[in-house]
Amino acid sequence: MIAPLVLPLLFMAGLLAGLIDSIAGGGGLITVPVLLGVGLPPQVALGTNKLQASFGSGSAMLTFIRSGTVSLGDCRTGILFTAVGAILGTVTVQLLDPALLRLVIPWLLMGIVLYTVLTPRMGFDDIHPRMSRGPFFLLAGLILGFYDGFLGPGTGSFWVISLIFALGFNLIKATGYTKVMNFTSNITSLIMFILGGSVLWREGLIMGVGQFIGARIGARLVVLRGASFIRPIFITMVVAITARLIWQNFK
Repeated sequence: MIAPLVLPLLFMAGLLAGLIDSIAGGGGLITVPVLLGVGLPPQVALGTNKLQASFGSGSAMLTFIRSGTVSLGDCRTGILFTAVGAILGTVTVQLLDPALLRLVIPWLLMGIVLYTVLTPRMGFDDIHPRMSRGPFFLLAGLILGFYDGFLGPGTGSFWVISLIFALGFNLIKATGYTKVMNFTSNITSLIMFILGGSVLWREGLIMGVGQFIGARIGARLVVLRGASFIRPIFITMVVAITARLIWQNFK
């Protein structure tokens, strides 16, 4: 149990993470270090983080659905295969060392930053899709769902860039659909952590309230302000995630 005096800090961490995560992803950069910093064992910190993150991704998802940015009917294949991938990833991480992925992922994220910077109009308009939705959501759901369950950092960034590149979505639409997939993998992984007894409910729910509020604010800003608002925050968060992973590897 965490001391009651720390609970307001957890709420504020959830609020800030929900705001940032709903706009560009990367909220875990705030919440996971905070949970570890207050003394939780890594497995419990990750499980509790999935609980509070589910509130944020769920809140953002509802805002995007209500605004008409996302159609849940178009997401059914993605939801199914993302859930399957997340289950496989959460089980696999308990059997294998994720060190190899930690070495590879920063370079993939650097590629996303370079691609985004070198294509200044990326995400401002819908473009012609390069894949049909069924095969895309099958492949992306399994791969990115697995990655989110196995390791996690940068999952939202990978979803956004994949949706833009493969399905031709604009940045607002890609962000909305990303939240649906984030919510799916968060809930699926959370169930696995609950079954393993690795969730602190009081702390997770308090952070979850902050996440819910922050995510609603962030998602509304995305809908109102558009791609020019998302783009610099997206690039900043991808760079931050990349830097954190590189620092962890060298450490």
